[in-house]
Amino acid sequence: MSVTEGDKAPDFELPATGGRSVSLAGFKGRPFVLYFYPKADTSGCTREACAFQEALPQFGGLGIDIVGVSKDKMPALEKFAAKYNLEFPLASDESGAVVEAFGSWIEKSMYGRKYMGIERSTFLIDGQGRIAKAWRGVKVPGHAKAVMDAASALAKA
Repeated sequence: MSVTEGDKAPDFELPATGGRSVSLAGFKGRPFVLYFYPKADTSGCTREACAFQEALPQFGGLGIDIVGVSKDKMPALEKFAAKYNLEFPLASDESGAVVEAFGSWIEKSMYGRKYMGIERSTFLIDGQGRIAKAWRGVKVPGHAKAVMDAASALAKA
């Protein structure tokens, strides 16, 4: 299954860092960014998380929250969040159900070996729970700014 712009976001509820829980229902009436990343504390995922953290005040100014999701267990996420002072929630989807519901569990290939993994992807979800913008196969440089630009446009709409 895969979601595209205009679709209703799949329902979810996940445990998150700082003793929090995140859910689609919890964001009702408020837009938010949901991004999927392969593994906590790896180079690309760290750069992406730090870019979102750096832009957090601007997103907050627009009334938009950020949530990162991976299949990592909570202890690894707590350690990652503490190491880089990440204030936004990092959610654990150990079962992979939410990753799959958003179509971010894909076949990958490295050195000719095929395997299943999380596609780096981001979804801007509007206050009605619909996908306002989707990015797949994300490259980290400049991505947080692209999401900010789309979030800014959504906030003005």
